[in-house]
Amino acid sequence: MNLTKMAVFTASLFCLACKNDIDTELEKKSIPESEIQKSEEKLPNEEELTPTDPDEETDKEETVTANVAYDFTGKTPPPAPQGMKWVKISQLSDEFNNGFNTTKWTKSLWNYGVPVQMKAENSGVSDGTLWIKATLGNDPERWFETSRIMSKAQVNYPMYTVSRIKGAHISAYNTFWLNNGDISNRNEIDVIENNSNPSCNCQPDFPWQMNSQYFHVVNDDTKRNKGNFDNRELSDANPLKGVAWNEEYHTFGVWWKDATHIQFYLDGEPAGSVVSARDFTRELNIIWDLWTVDADWLGGLAKKEHLSNDNINTMRIDWIHTYQLVEE
Repeated sequence: MNLTKMAVFTASLFCLACKNDIDTELEKKSIPESEIQKSEEKLPNEEELTPTDPDEETDKEETVTANVAYDFTGKTPPPAPQGMKWVKISQLSDEFNNGFNTTKWTKSLWNYGVPVQMKAENSGVSDGTLWIKATLGNDPERWFETSRIMSKAQVNYPMYTVSRIKGAHISAYNTFWLNNGDISNRNEIDVIENNSNPSCNCQPDFPWQMNSQYFHVVNDDTKRNKGNFDNRELSDANPLKGVAWNEEYHTFGVWWKDATHIQFYLDGEPAGSVVSARDFTRELNIIWDLWTVDADWLGGLAKKEHLSNDNINTMRIDWIHTYQLVEE
């Protein structure tokens, strides 16, 4: 459709206004520094799953379509619904080319269970990459020294976020997730909990399995379900099909569509989904961390000798892009 220069100029101003409005609202939703440490650890992953109505789940789940040209780099958001468009949220997007941006990110250092010890010095930005490193500490109980990065801004649906990540090759969860709340009351979306090197000899699919799920907890009553996907099921044209999490960077995304429907993405393709048994009601922060525990559901405890090997002990994040869905 041909547009006049005036129309193009007007549309540009409108888009800029949308972006500024989104960023202004996010500034209002940012967590004060004094509140950041109040988050508590997630509930164990061995909880029972919440059954989902199959009819409702298939209603909105996306599948790979043969005649769709996917952007395997993961940089392109999913096609917006008719009459809508994606607007990038600058406060929740970063190329990490200018160091650790303290206006966007904070090091949230509350601990998981033994043997994890969160430390600020175990994360940072170098050469355009955000990194989280696991090292061996001297504490006989909390010897797995690691870190966590959390966004200062919060966001709500409908939104899409995608991050390009290369996992540490140790028996630990390399995570990218959204959360708000504590152990007893929270809304949580886990885009990935990936372990490419399980030590338990009981999770043979983990080097390729994208562990994705949601938690919705109200007064300790938990609703939860998984939307896991195996990257060996990517389309044949995808160059990252069958490539383990530590071997190359992959892009992991989530389209949080509405109060209950959550669609995950891997390397540009839809990759599993979940439908929440309760409406999501909270604004969520974006988080990355690296952690272990002596449990088969995680893949087994990290090996201490691996934590001294800088070739495998570091999770790396190349970039993150986050978008809000708005009316055209």
